Amino acid sequence: MCDTCGCNVTSGNQHLLQDGGHLAKTASGAESVAVLKGLLDANDHEAAHNRQHFDRHSVLAINLMSSPGAGKTSLLEATIDRLGSELNIGVVEGDLETENDAERIRAKGIPAIQISTGSACHLDAHMVHDALHSLDLDALDIVFIENVGNLVCPASFDLGQHLNVTLLSSPEGDDKPAKYPVMFRAADLMLLSKSDLLEVLGDFDPDKALQHLRDLASPAHAITLSARTGIGMDAWCSWLRQQLVDCRLRIASGEKIRPAIQPDGASLHSLHSP
Repeated sequence: MCDTCGCNVTSGNQHLLQDGGHLAKTASGAESVAVLKGLLDANDHEAAHNRQHFDRHSVLAINLMSSPGAGKTSLLEATIDRLGSELNIGVVEGDLETENDAERIRAKGIPAIQISTGSACHLDAHMVHDALHSLDLDALDIVFIENVGNLVCPASFDLGQHLNVTLLSSPEGDDKPAKYPVMFRAADLMLLSKSDLLEVLGDFDPDKALQHLRDLASPAHAITLSARTGIGMDAWCSWLRQQLVDCRLRIASGEKIRPAIQPDGASLHSLHSP
């Protein structure tokens, strides 16, 4: 959990620290460590509630994470073009300011709820909970949560999703999994985006990016794609279809799942429990 930039206090959880909130005072009235732990515990509790909400409606929830400009919104637009007539999709958008990305999704005829985080460089479960009140989950199959562009803090906050998808775009460099291990350990799928630029850039090696992922002991699958040209989009859409089937089978069997997002990055993949 980020305890240096102050992003752990968000518009979604600040009520816990205000007068009357259960984290307004600690045992001695001052320990910041106790407050931060309390905020994370409260987030995890809310995330579990969100996940139960998705499960009740048989909706697959996917957390999209990446650095700014890696192509998350473009990927969603291309995904909607391919699957919009087959699956009912909803989107929760996270940015510090503006509704630019949500407006792009709405232009495709898809419900999109914008969360403006202000100074917080990630979404948290409380923000997502509030957004879900504006989505008709009974009418949806998949909800994409497009997190704030950042390869650090989003990896430490469970939002209530079932799966994490991390984008790595070719302009960023193939060593990002080694530099940001917590983020890429949390990934159930790594998407190597903007692959149409590989020939132009010449210094991004998809095999090296995958090896860096494997060096983290991550078994996550990787797909090389381009939302602009359509390269790899069939594989991505097939993965989504299968994950939706698996999610609904799991829900029907009563099995629970939580994503591999933990502040110490120790967990390597989704953890299942009966």
